[in-house]
Amino acid sequence: MKILNYGLRATLAVAAFAVSLPAHAHITFENKEVKAGTTVKLVLRVPHGCADSPTTAVRIALPEELTEAKPQPKPGWKLDITRVEAQGDGSGETGHDAHGGHDDTVIKQIAWSGGKLEDAHYDEFVFRAKVAEDIAVAAIFVPIVQECESGVQRWIEIPPAGASSDDLKFPAPSIKIRAGS
Repeated sequence: MKILNYGLRATLAVAAFAVSLPAHAHITFENKEVKAGTTVKLVLRVPHGCADSPTTAVRIALPEELTEAKPQPKPGWKLDITRVEAQGDGSGETGHDAHGGHDDTVIKQIAWSGGKLEDAHYDEFVFRAKVAEDIAVAAIFVPIVQECESGVQRWIEIPPAGASSDDLKFPAPSIKIRAGS
């Protein structure tokens, strides 16, 4: 009887520990940290649909710390890019030089749609971007909207300064920033 009692207590302890853990089914970036001033490949991991419903669209709102974005097309998905006029810095210059050409617009949103990612599967959505060199934050938060056949998940919550994303129900994926060279 003691062995059965010990086994039951061990099972309950493991179950209680598992319940106390934060949910790990959030949308995240493969990259845990990046270096300021570098161009990086960012891999967005989508681990599930919306309450058992397949994902049909993923939209990324790019923060100002990420520039010169270039999304990777995904077979079976339509790629849409939203651009806005670049804001000048008062010097008369707008936009940025992008691989030999001057561009007066910046990408503010990348969206993949029209595909179907079953809830039982996961997938990755990829883009590259330049991380600002003179960045004054410890982490970049990238709001994501995940649309499903039935429902929407808005991964847009950003923790207040000094707080953790672990306390949020729908945290925006984040990437830690290391100082540049």
